[in-house]
Amino acid sequence: MARIRIVLILGVICAAIPVVAQSPRTSVAPKADSTPPSPKTLATVAPGVSHTLERADLEAFFDGIIPLQMERSDIAGASVLVMKDGKDLLRKGYGFSDVAKKKAVDPETTMFRLASISKLFTWISVMQLAEQGKVEIDADVNKYLDFQIAPAFGKPITLRNLMTHTGGFEEEIRDILVTDPKIAMPLREFLIENQPRRIFPPGEVPAYSNYGVGLAGYVVQRASGEPFEQYVVEHIFQPMGMKHSSFKQPLADDLLPFPSEGYRNNTEKPAVGFEIFRPGPAGGVSSTASDMGRFAQALLNGGEWDGHRILKTETLNAMWTRQFGTTDALPAMCMGFYQTWRNGLHFIGHDGDLIAFHSMFLLEPKEKLVIFISYNSAGSASKTRTEILTGFADRYYPFSQTPEFQKMSVDELKTIVGTYQPTRRSESTRLKMGNLIEQGEAKVDKDGVLKVDDFTDLRGHVRQWKPIGKDLWQDVSDQRRMFAIRDSSGKIVRIAMNFPGVQFERVPWYENGQVILPTLFASLVILLAVVAAVLLRLGRAIFLSKRPPFKQQPGSVRLTLGSKLSAAAWITLTIGTAVLMSRLESESMLPTHALDKYFVVMNLITGVAILLSLLAIYAGLRIWWRPDIRFISKLKFSLVGAACVFLAWFSVHWHLIGPAHRF
Repeated sequence: MARIRIVLILGVICAAIPVVAQSPRTSVAPKADSTPPSPKTLATVAPGVSHTLERADLEAFFDGIIPLQMERSDIAGASVLVMKDGKDLLRKGYGFSDVAKKKAVDPETTMFRLASISKLFTWISVMQLAEQGKVEIDADVNKYLDFQIAPAFGKPITLRNLMTHTGGFEEEIRDILVTDPKIAMPLREFLIENQPRRIFPPGEVPAYSNYGVGLAGYVVQRASGEPFEQYVVEHIFQPMGMKHSSFKQPLADDLLPFPSEGYRNNTEKPAVGFEIFRPGPAGGVSSTASDMGRFAQALLNGGEWDGHRILKTETLNAMWTRQFGTTDALPAMCMGFYQTWRNGLHFIGHDGDLIAFHSMFLLEPKEKLVIFISYNSAGSASKTRTEILTGFADRYYPFSQTPEFQKMSVDELKTIVGTYQPTRRSESTRLKMGNLIEQGEAKVDKDGVLKVDDFTDLRGHVRQWKPIGKDLWQDVSDQRRMFAIRDSSGKIVRIAMNFPGVQFERVPWYENGQVILPTLFASLVILLAVVAAVLLRLGRAIFLSKRPPFKQQPGSVRLTLGSKLSAAAWITLTIGTAVLMSRLESESMLPTHALDKYFVVMNLITGVAILLSLLAIYAGLRIWWRPDIRFISKLKFSLVGAACVFLAWFSVHWHLIGPAHRF
């Protein structure tokens, strides 16, 4: 799922220059070097003995790993397809598409929700229209819209930018996922109501964006004169014989017998329901393993399958050409497709995630390989696809070479030290607060080993990195790489990883979670103590009224009413926010426009808390003018005032208060 944080989460260039993107071009087929690095540059060790890639051995491999994954992660079912040279090696279903009915997964007819794999069909559609001269991929996208993308950075967004996720949009999740068809917005309405702001200049920084793909889908709709869902049926699904594939959400009546149920983390509980993803072109497709096999064969055959052509070969070659990246040492973004490397294999394709469904669709053009897998349960999100790809490559394409780590001075290595956050994030909405928990701390130990606490392996261990070149690091026990990107002054500003759709940007000190979170905690503890003291006195007055009151020491004074009320307002806001966030995190509540009313209430409480804080701040300053007051009382007033100052700044800077419809 394109969640509040993503699945993400998810480089490399010369030391003194920033990220290099392709310069704007007008031709459909850009002149770029699509040749990946030699497998020898992917230095690592892939253990094990090579197995022959044939049906019996492959089935034994999947029959061993898939049931283990299903047991470990409480997965109801999976659908698998592996092809080579146009022939099936494995086409198989595992487990159930409906647990209650004990309905087995059928790779021919069981439709899985493929989420972001949908984007590939959107980009194929865009390039079909480019072939016909109906769109130009380097023109301002506003040229094809009946509403406008707000200007920013003095540069227009192009379809090429959207294909490479370099449109610069921030992340928004309002109405991105619903299960009630009655509240699902049409594509145009969704794009107008939920237009994100732009936080990066187009073409410079990758920030994976579902909204950008939705825009491209709407361009298809406008340029073709057909609803997007119908366009894909007529120009891709029907020519490819994909009879069990659809972008309709929910599915049309004739396909209702075929979709798999989707399950949360416990398959014994009721299913999630049909997840309606908006914008549909970015994540709305449902399909089967067999249909995806037909699509894959058309792609590997230069855009043609069974006498039906969906793209010219030169157009498809252009789509698979490197478009955006930081160095040849890392996988790159192509036109909608992205690269995934392992053991000298250079796959191109896409993954996809909803709440319940998690899928992988990869092609290896030189080997004519296809790997497709889709799971129907939330438990499959964290490890399963990586295990499949790693296990497959290590078994059938083992690759052994020891990386040549380099020795550098400690001062040089420590230029990467700092706190980083994903470029796929929000900066102007309530989601900005989530940036605090998505930050990763990069540290270099005395042995010159780099560790980033947010980057872990399948065992949950923090990965260890050593340098293999200028600003280029490699995992000491894997093939993953990391590249430090410098600005024009030579300062490291971002880190690029193996997934080219997101980078990690250095966090400014005033947004560093290691500073902000402890200060936030301390401020809330101070105000909670104020509220607790008020409640204790109130309880004593009610239930122990016959006991003599506490005697105050000379020079001691109690907090003013304004200070007490401001503390109560902030604690109330904290509790309400925590409850709302926990419901969103558990997915018992989806981020739809139904949340707007809660954010209106949050705005009111935050506004009241800020106004009351002015009284607390005034009291905290004024108390120091009175010489007859004890220092401890002055300190008490000042701590409450300081806590209110910080929380007022926090609520504004991190957008606890702001437009209720922006999240």
